[in-house]
Amino acid sequence: MASSSIIKTIPLMAIPNFNVCHKLELLKEEGKSGDPKHQEGEGEGEEEEVQSYEFQEMLESLPKERGWRTRYLYLFQGFWCQSKEIQAIMSFQKHFKSLQNDVVLATIPKSGTTWLKALTFTVLNRHRFDPVSSTTDHPLLTSNPHDLVPFFEYKLYENGDVPDLSGLASPRTFATHVPFGSLKDSIEEPGVKVVYFCRNPFDTFISSWHYINNIKSEAVSPVSLEEGFDLYCRGVIGFGPFWEHMLGYWKESLRTPEKVLFLRYEDLKQDMESNLKKLASFLDVPFTEEEEQKGVVHSISDLCSFENLKKLEVNKSSKSIKNFENRHLFRKGEVSDWVNYLSPPQAERLSALVDDKLGGYGLTFRYN
Repeated sequence: MASSSIIKTIPLMAIPNFNVCHKLELLKEEGKSGDPKHQEGEGEGEEEEVQSYEFQEMLESLPKERGWRTRYLYLFQGFWCQSKEIQAIMSFQKHFKSLQNDVVLATIPKSGTTWLKALTFTVLNRHRFDPVSSTTDHPLLTSNPHDLVPFFEYKLYENGDVPDLSGLASPRTFATHVPFGSLKDSIEEPGVKVVYFCRNPFDTFISSWHYINNIKSEAVSPVSLEEGFDLYCRGVIGFGPFWEHMLGYWKESLRTPEKVLFLRYEDLKQDMESNLKKLASFLDVPFTEEEEQKGVVHSISDLCSFENLKKLEVNKSSKSIKNFENRHLFRKGEVSDWVNYLSPPQAERLSALVDDKLGGYGLTFRYN
């Protein structure tokens, strides 16, 4: 199996004119207001509706496979996704204009997205919400990280919407599952920062399999472990193939390390504080010596830990992405949980695939 070998107040972004956060006041810039544009999650659980004859024609021209959560996944721009995601991505690619200080958090699903959002939000906004002294009023205590850092494809451009981003404060912080090849033209502005969070493919598969079976429509039959594993190894997973998703950001992080930071899930589990310092420095908000002595880095680590986030009431009962309950976002958060599910032949197959697709590029992982 493959193995791994400055201080200034930063305003929170404002999200005007559409429903992004159930604690919208946290995201507003002074003097701005926001109104819900539509109810999220309507019709979720059924096969997505197409919005136009032209879109339907385009959709029918795409290769498709059995979907995990919906009836089909479509091969769009070289990766697999649902029809509603295609609508959102097309709108995003057509209308989004990056600004110099934008921050984009990129992941393939179920590789630590919620954790990365919590960490980045807290690092960028630590001068407004002190993670050391703030025990009751920090936004993470009452808001899910997905409410604080919105997805392009699930919040902002959902259903082909074109949101008004003119009121957002700098640095604007967004998230996406879109592969780098379909993102790069939208973030060409100098100074845009991309943070990619990567988890080993074994645990990513198991986490995806559990999550999707928990949130899927009752109209869609469950995906068995064997069927899901075969689809995964063939690359048929949301925003996959996983190896192409990982490689796109990995190669760009080597080519332009000032623009793309590549972080590994397992590295943060092993040494959170060193990686938090790396993240803060990359985002041009490095921790000062005074902050380190005050315990800011350690406090952020504790506040954003899987254990702390999982126990919060907002992450037990509320909904932040579509109409999916937040509790499904927090299962185990462990490294090597895959050993409890994959048979030796399955582990051998996936190991050979990882070595074949990723090994030659120096992209390796820890599995325990």
